[in-house]
Amino acid sequence: MAAAQLGYTVRRKEDSYQYQVGFGNSFASEAIPGVLPIGQNNPQKVKYDLYAEGLNGTPFTTPRGSNERTWFYRIRPSVAHLGFYPSEQPNTNIEAEFSLKDPKQHISPTQLTWSPLPIPSDNSKVTFIDGIATILGNGGPTAREGLAIHLYSANASMEKTAFVNSDGDFLIVPAYGRLDVQTELGRLLVGPGEIAVIQRGIKWKVSLPDGSARGYIQEIFGSHYELPELGPLGANGLANVRDFEHPVAHFDLDQTPWDVVYKLGGKYFTCKQNHTPFDVVAWHGNYVPYKYDLDAFISIGSVTKDHLDPSVFTVLTAKSKTSGVALADFAVFKERWDVATGTFRPPYFHRNTCVEVIGVIKGTYAGRSEDAQIGGLSFENGFCPHGVDINVFTEATESELVPTKIGKDSIMVLFESSMMCTITDFGIKNKKGEHEASMWDGLTPNFLKHVGQINEELKAAKLPALVQN
Repeated sequence: MAAAQLGYTVRRKEDSYQYQVGFGNSFASEAIPGVLPIGQNNPQKVKYDLYAEGLNGTPFTTPRGSNERTWFYRIRPSVAHLGFYPSEQPNTNIEAEFSLKDPKQHISPTQLTWSPLPIPSDNSKVTFIDGIATILGNGGPTAREGLAIHLYSANASMEKTAFVNSDGDFLIVPAYGRLDVQTELGRLLVGPGEIAVIQRGIKWKVSLPDGSARGYIQEIFGSHYELPELGPLGANGLANVRDFEHPVAHFDLDQTPWDVVYKLGGKYFTCKQNHTPFDVVAWHGNYVPYKYDLDAFISIGSVTKDHLDPSVFTVLTAKSKTSGVALADFAVFKERWDVATGTFRPPYFHRNTCVEVIGVIKGTYAGRSEDAQIGGLSFENGFCPHGVDINVFTEATESELVPTKIGKDSIMVLFESSMMCTITDFGIKNKKGEHEASMWDGLTPNFLKHVGQINEELKAAKLPALVQN
């Protein structure tokens, strides 16, 4: 049953769904007019004998400004099920807890890359949740802090199976193939160049309108995504509130058997029930999945000299337990103007405290130590030195500095964490390789060519000469 109300006209013509807009808003949506109770959440009797059900995304005592919850009015409540049991075919490539005490997890001081996951063969049916493979992460859901970076590859729709992630929030970034995501609160169509966030505890399923799909997932444990503060930027810029799209109510009448798969501690449990989980006729609240078109992002950069830090490309952020420090950031680098005067314009050589994980959605992105493939990953652990090769360096130091459009027809995304990451067994066994250190051999000590001139200047300044060993 489709929503009986107008939503927001979507950004993409191929998307026929309607949406409500506004990041962090409290929404109300009803597929049948007059179903939502007025003036209370839990009336003695809901219209049309629907059941009221609450979903809390934060503890009850969380401050009002960050408290997240939604009320559902549904045909049958979630408690109407037949019990839980371990899934018969668990996804063995997924992890949720990260520690070097686990002999199947590893650490790497150098840069690593991964090729895109192959699309499953035609003689196997792999759904979205069965095609998730964890590459790296930190912390875990039991401590309520940490994150995981996954790749996914699938060739089959989930049909009559729904999914609940009890561990964390999924930020899904398609690299190939669209995802038709049906949630309890309504439907989202998400393709390459867009992202979707589905919070923990919400039921959803994925269908594949293009037959197959692959991409990235950043999962966070213990907090929810927020928009970064704008500070001196003012009221506008980066990702604007009105460009985030949330579903409108949509429900089915199906009263046949369904499986609901719960991910808990990285393990899959199945709950059978004799009715669809997508039977919410109306809802209201602020704990709502959403999507965002990365084309809407407003990039900020230097218009005089030097670089701004890459944090100015942050789309979404998630807090850690340390005040003022992000657990995870998600940033986007796309086509934009570069006009800085007297500046080395590519990413400078650097060593960051944060872990950097790079993915490519479209085109190529120069300026990394090694180009990542569309759907593949590039990884640097904290303080791992990285930067451009000699060819990019030479061009950047010798070319004329005119206004230049960079990143043409390209979208690169950054998954960043302030916490050190371990790499899973799957990640180690399936890595494309380590970055080839010889790519920097051309970065020779050109300073030494100037020792004679320097010594003359030192002599004139009555300072001791340089002595080369």
